[in-house]
Amino acid sequence: MRTFLTLLPALSLLHTAYAATAEQWRGRSIYQVIVDRFALPKGADPNKCDPGAQTWCGGTWNALRENLDYIQDMGFTAVWISPVNQNYEGPRTAYGDAYHGYWIMDHSQLNSKFGTAEDLKALSDELHRRGMYLMVDVVVNDVMSPTLEPDYSKYMFKDESQYHPYCPIQWGNITSEQDCWLGDTNVPLPDLNTEDPTVVAGLNSWVKDMVDTYAIDGLRIDAAKHVSPGFWPSFCGAAGVFCIGEVFGSDIDQAASYQSDKELDAILNYPMYTALMDAFAIPGDLNTSAITATLDAYKTKFKDPGLLGNFLENQDLPRWANVSVDPQSMYNAMTFNFMSDGIPIVYYGQEQGFKGNADPWNREALWPSQYQNTSASGIITKLNTFRNFLVNNTSSDWLHKPTEVLTTDAHGIAIMKGDVLSVLTNIGSPPANVSMAVYTPYSNSLAMTDVLSCAQYVIGSNGTLSVEYTKGGQAKVIVPSTLLQNSGICGNPAEVDQKPKGQLADGSAAGRSLSEPHSLAGGLVFSFVLFVLGFGGFLGHVV
Repeated sequence: MRTFLTLLPALSLLHTAYAATAEQWRGRSIYQVIVDRFALPKGADPNKCDPGAQTWCGGTWNALRENLDYIQDMGFTAVWISPVNQNYEGPRTAYGDAYHGYWIMDHSQLNSKFGTAEDLKALSDELHRRGMYLMVDVVVNDVMSPTLEPDYSKYMFKDESQYHPYCPIQWGNITSEQDCWLGDTNVPLPDLNTEDPTVVAGLNSWVKDMVDTYAIDGLRIDAAKHVSPGFWPSFCGAAGVFCIGEVFGSDIDQAASYQSDKELDAILNYPMYTALMDAFAIPGDLNTSAITATLDAYKTKFKDPGLLGNFLENQDLPRWANVSVDPQSMYNAMTFNFMSDGIPIVYYGQEQGFKGNADPWNREALWPSQYQNTSASGIITKLNTFRNFLVNNTSSDWLHKPTEVLTTDAHGIAIMKGDVLSVLTNIGSPPANVSMAVYTPYSNSLAMTDVLSCAQYVIGSNGTLSVEYTKGGQAKVIVPSTLLQNSGICGNPAEVDQKPKGQLADGSAAGRSLSEPHSLAGGLVFSFVLFVLGFGGFLGHVV
C-alpha cells in the first residue's frame, strides 16, 4: 500500500507553491543531514551509537524537526536529508544495516524507521514556516539485494527485465559504469534499466508524487553518472524542482558534461573539493594553483558555476579533520566555499570538528556534541550571515558575479567576487612572519572591514591591500566598510523593519528567510485548494 498522500487532482497545483527553481537555490546555503545520526527522540538512549556497528541509532524526521533551531541559528537556509524511501530490512549484511537510507527496496514506500508520512510532511511544513528549503536525497540508479539473485517481487519494479543483467563494473568504461551493478557480491545493488520506457514512466510518476506530497524543494541525486544519458531531463522535469547530482571524481571534463540541458541543473563540485584539499590540507601539497586552474576551467567547461554544490565533507569522504591536522585549514577552505561561485554545503558534524575516516566512521552521531557552539560553527554563522546579506540586501548582484583570482603564492590565494575580497591562507594556526600583498581595484585610502574579525584595513597606493599573519592563518573576508551599512554586521545597525525576501506573512523566519521562498501566488493556490477540498467534503490519504 502506498504511503503517499492522495488528494483531488486540484492538489497538484500545490506543486507550484513549493517547487524551487535552480535560480532560487543559487542564494541558499545547505546543511546536510543523515537522519539516523542527527537527533534522537525524547527518552532515547544517547549512549548507544557506535558508528563502527553500522546499524540504526534512532534518529527520526520528528527529532530533526524538533532541533531545527540548531541549523537555522547557524544561518542555513536549506536542509538536505538522507533518502526517505523504504530500505532493505532483513538479516544483517556484511556492511551492517541500512541506517543511512541508500539501500532502496521499494521506492513507492516510506522508510518506517524514520517516521510516518505525517512526520515527513510536518518536517517539510516546519522548514517552510521558517522560510527554509527541503532537499531530499533520491536513489534512482539501483535497488539493494542481499544476494546476486534478487527477489524482484519486493521492489517497485517487479520484472527482472526492468533491470540490467548482473555484471561487475569495469571502472573507466563509462558504458560499464552505467549498465553494471554498483556494490559488490556482499551487498549487490541491482541496476535499474532506465532506458526501459516503463521504468522511466514509473520513476517520473513516483518522483512527481513524492515532490508534490511532501512539498520538496530540491533533489540531490545519488550516483547520477551511473544512469544512462538523457534520462535526467525527463525525471527532473517530472519533479519540477532543482536537481543536483553526485558525479563522483575529480575529472572536470566528465563532471562538467553533467551540467547541461541534456543532464542536470548542477552537480556536487568534486573537482573543486580536490583542489581545496591540494591547496589547504595540512600536511599536504599546499598547492594554491590547483584552485586557480579549476576556476579557469569553470569559464569554458561548466554551464553555470554558480549552481555547483561546494563542500568539504560528505557521507562518502573522510572528515576534513581526519585528513588535515590544523583547524584553520578547514576554516580557510570553508570560507572559499561560501565566498566563491556555487552553493555552500556543510555536512552535519563538520561544525563540531568531527574526525571520522571514511564510511562508516564519517557517520557519527551528532548528539554527543550536545550541539555546542564551536569555533567552526561561529565562523559558519558569520559566513552565512554575510552571504545572506549579500544575496538579499545589496544591488551589486553578488551571486551572479564570477569569481576572479587576484593573487596566489605559496602561502595562499586572494579571490574577488563582486565587491567581496577573500584572502585565504594555508599556513595553519601558528603565527608566521608571512604577509600577502593583494592588488585590488579599489582606490587609495578606502576604508575596508574584515567581516570575520571586524578588523579595519585601508587600501594603500595603487590599490594595494596588505594582509599579515603574525597572529596565525585566519581567513579574511574584506569589503568596503560602506557596504556593511544596515547589515547588522561588525557593529553596523540592521535596517529597521527590514524583511528578507519571501518572508512568510506571519513574520516567521525573520532575518533568516534569505532568498526567494514560496510565492504569494502559491499561498493563494493553497487556500483555493483547501476551499475546493472543504467544499467537496473530501480530504483523505492512504497510509
